[in-house]
Amino acid sequence: MYAVQIENLTKIYGQGHTEVVALADATFAVAPGELVAILGPSGSGKTTLLTTIGLVTEPTRGKVVLDGELIAKDGWPAGLDLKRIRREKLGFIFQAHNLIPFLTAVENVMIALENNGVGAKAARTRSIELLESLGLGHRLNHYPSLLSGGESQRTAIARALANQPRVILADEPTAALDTENGKNVMGLLKKLAVENNSAILVVTHDQRMVEGFDRIFTFSDGRIVDEKRNHV
Repeated sequence: MYAVQIENLTKIYGQGHTEVVALADATFAVAPGELVAILGPSGSGKTTLLTTIGLVTEPTRGKVVLDGELIAKDGWPAGLDLKRIRREKLGFIFQAHNLIPFLTAVENVMIALENNGVGAKAARTRSIELLESLGLGHRLNHYPSLLSGGESQRTAIARALANQPRVILADEPTAALDTENGKNVMGLLKKLAVENNSAILVVTHDQRMVEGFDRIFTFSDGRIVDEKRNHV
């Protein structure tokens, strides 16, 4: 079973002379454990693709299947529980880490678990394990203002992994980092994709950051114009 399947996924804003095609007939499937890059300049449709798969933007037409569950077919089906699917199947990583400033690193991860019904004790244990696995065992009780950029992004990754999602969507996760930290974060995502058997889709404009990715899709004007596969 694929973790993500999209077929002819299209998003159109406006109509008539104001119509803008932000995403046009995107079709691909991503298996568990795959790390996929979405490349392209600003306005090429990368983020629209991510927000459509992530149940933030409703597609105009086309199909989206997450972990075997149909979540979009020419729009969202009636009665679709968007919050449940996001909680159960999706993890999000953003350019800005979006950590809550008055919570410590471990509390920032715990909140994702507690929002999904996990008790405080179990949430704390899971959060500590995640942060320690990401090399942040010594920063558990530090507030975001005391974390470096790389540490903040690794904390955000721990939060995204907290509920063991089948799919992780990352929007420019290294844009605020220097080259070394950026490559470290991308390498970490590759390792996590395999270890957690999760599909990870990463939007980026920086081709230097996608070494070792399983596949690379290049977007232009809302369309996939190239696909490269790493055979190594």
